[in-house]
Amino acid sequence: MDKNKKYLITSALPYANGALHLGHLSGAYLPADIYVRYLRLQGRDVAFICGSDEHGAAITIRAKKEGISPKDIIDKYHSLNKSTFEKLGISFDYYHRTSEKLHHETAQGIFKKLLEKGGELEEKTTEQYYDEEFKQFLADRYITGECPKCGHSEAYGDQCEKCGSTLSPTELVNPKSTLSGNTPILKKTKHWYFRLDKHADWLRDWIKNGMLDGKQHHDSKTWKKHVVGQCLSWLNDKEGLQPRSVTRDLDWGISVPVEGADGKVLYVWFDAPIGYISSTRQWALENGKNWEEYWKQGPDKLELVHFIGKDNIVFHCIIFPAMLKAHGEYALPMNVPANQFLNFEGRKFSKSKGWGIEQHEYLEEFKDFPNKEDALRWALIRNMPENRDSDFKWDEFVDHYDKDLADNLGNFINRVVVLTNSYFEGKVPAAAIADDEAAFIEKLKPVKKLANSVIDEIEKFNFRAAAAALMELSSWGNQYLQDAAPWAARKSDPDAEIIKESLFVSLQTVAALSILCEPFIPFTSLRIRQLLNLPKAKNGILELVEAKLKLGKPLIPVGHKIGKPAILFAKIHDRKDKSRLEIIERQKAKLEAVLAAEKANERPPIKPETTFDDFTKLDIRTGTVLTAEAVPKTKKLLKLTVDIGIETRTVVSGIAEHFKPEEVVGKKVLLLANLAPRKLRGVVSQGMVLMAEDAEGKLGFVSAGEAWGNGLTVR
Repeated sequence: MDKNKKYLITSALPYANGALHLGHLSGAYLPADIYVRYLRLQGRDVAFICGSDEHGAAITIRAKKEGISPKDIIDKYHSLNKSTFEKLGISFDYYHRTSEKLHHETAQGIFKKLLEKGGELEEKTTEQYYDEEFKQFLADRYITGECPKCGHSEAYGDQCEKCGSTLSPTELVNPKSTLSGNTPILKKTKHWYFRLDKHADWLRDWIKNGMLDGKQHHDSKTWKKHVVGQCLSWLNDKEGLQPRSVTRDLDWGISVPVEGADGKVLYVWFDAPIGYISSTRQWALENGKNWEEYWKQGPDKLELVHFIGKDNIVFHCIIFPAMLKAHGEYALPMNVPANQFLNFEGRKFSKSKGWGIEQHEYLEEFKDFPNKEDALRWALIRNMPENRDSDFKWDEFVDHYDKDLADNLGNFINRVVVLTNSYFEGKVPAAAIADDEAAFIEKLKPVKKLANSVIDEIEKFNFRAAAAALMELSSWGNQYLQDAAPWAARKSDPDAEIIKESLFVSLQTVAALSILCEPFIPFTSLRIRQLLNLPKAKNGILELVEAKLKLGKPLIPVGHKIGKPAILFAKIHDRKDKSRLEIIERQKAKLEAVLAAEKANERPPIKPETTFDDFTKLDIRTGTVLTAEAVPKTKKLLKLTVDIGIETRTVVSGIAEHFKPEEVVGKKVLLLANLAPRKLRGVVSQGMVLMAEDAEGKLGFVSAGEAWGNGLTVR
């Protein structure tokens, strides 16, 4: 990592159409924040850029449905998401908006430059769907229909969200306008298309081999396999890359800066990634920086890294780079470490179904949970979907918090602070090792090794592995202190050197942890620094730590007075205080309520039509259960003896999970008497007892009534 380079780090612009859930945080924002905080600790010149994506059909659709303006929607969610990011410690240098004037100017400028160059944009008149009732052309998301590939009945004009296929509106079967519900007509309209097809060859070499214009641009081996694989599947598709429309007929967005383009705006996929550039420009303008130094330098002076989810890979690795290359002045990304998806308790997040929790909801519902921000960050980091989809579970949230943060990290730091205050009045002891550089280096070698592991994994974008290495360092500290056992030595010799040395070494380890924690759990890092009576970890401090450990210099000098003990993480599973566990149990209860409601609404579909003649073939008799016993080696079956008046039948019924044998003896039942016999687990069943299931899945007998005799035919 070159300390003289500039680093521009971006996170996918969140769509200002709704609140963000934990999957969004885990996918694009938390990993970027970890990397940026690390770069700052290394003293790098870094700009962390993001902002709200505020154009597009989805916003206008919602505005029309709610009877409000698109601006009402974007203002609400821009403010909510920006505030939530800040509260969770996502440390953007600038969080812009694509509705701002500077962004409009930037996007229009790039469009005009591509148009002026010739050959990059082409004007075409095509037929597109038009809603006659609303008198407007329909953007892709205004059209739904049946997916031609999987048959899903609610595919959109640009994508089927069931099978993931990319579509065009004219491919849909039985298309409908989402505005009127009518079948749209095809009508001619003029648009501009980006010649993406011209860029396939260099894109393939750039992604596969890291080559750009005959020179090595980046190490393609450091790119994630699923990122490269998805890109090459597009580039190697037999149909190849196709020109893509960069304009749309809409009244909400950035107007097309061409004469005769009234009523047309830049398509959101074209304008949104340009938001990275306009956000950087605004940040530079307000902070006395030169924005071009963060966008218009070669790979020897600048590293651009995009953090996104896997649904944005093609846009950030193929389409946006092609736009920048076509323009001719901008840097291309050195890496796009896209994460896969985070599910929630085994299912996809779904706001409409009440499945999951949004970021702002978490902060509100966990408002009484101590260190709630880092508790969430840590749980997401430990289960981050870096190379495959992962699953957030509340039980794992508890485990990561109690075992990692409370029992490991918190316990170690608390023991060190308590013992230092108890034995040395809160001052770093004057251990002999403090003045012996060789001995210091040897003793702190495990600390240096594990610290380097944390650093190495962060630089490879392996944040889960980096977090695991951090816990290894804390575990080493715990074990070292336990083995040294200064409390035992003090009983025989209060001045024993091992007491001074063990706490001196432990304090150096805590100091290292206070800095290495900062990218992952920044609120905790600050609290540890306060416990040590040290200032917040500043830019460049990690280089100082590495240098001191290498030279055998203490991170905290002898005689430095630390603070008083304080609990960093109060356990969730606490015998005396159940308040934290109750918060978790409330979350689990919400999910159980969702499942119960879903089950209550589940009804089997009506079976295919039958005739009265078919029904008359059924011989249903009343009867009484005489005996009942469990069928051996099964959990579900009971063997019943049923008196139906004219004879006694043996019936095997799958009701053992609902009734004990003694509970069914004497029950009046209805028996399908002319059902063909069938052997079940070695017992021949001579009919079927009719049962009914309620909304909660509980079985009950269908009975003709206690007063009826046995053997009556039900008509």
